[in-house]
Amino acid sequence: VQLQASGGGLVQAGGSLRLSCAISGSLISFNAVNWYRQAPGKQRELVAAVLGGGYTSYAGSVEGRFTISRNIAKNTVYLQMNSLKPEDTAVYHCTMREFRGQGTLVTVSS
Repeated sequence: VQLQASGGGLVQAGGSLRLSCAISGSLISFNAVNWYRQAPGKQRELVAAVLGGGYTSYAGSVEGRFTISRNIAKNTVYLQMNSLKPEDTAVYHCTMREFRGQGTLVTVSS
């Protein structure tokens, strides 16, 4: 299984970004996919998750601002991030079961 995250970048506070996690080797329709982030000097945080059946959940710090979604045909999971804050700055990566992709850096300037 391979996961490839993309879509990170530099954005001003209040702006938006959409991250993508393209997965090969296993179907997202049968597996949960998670988005994590880790900021310098901080513990890794589970940001959002989508289960195989489509149920979604979010960390309280992003609830109402971030939306996780998926495209079954493309076997890709997305993380739409709106109203970004400087404290959202981190490396974001996606996971499926024990597999983890390389991260993508999100930097939010104040």
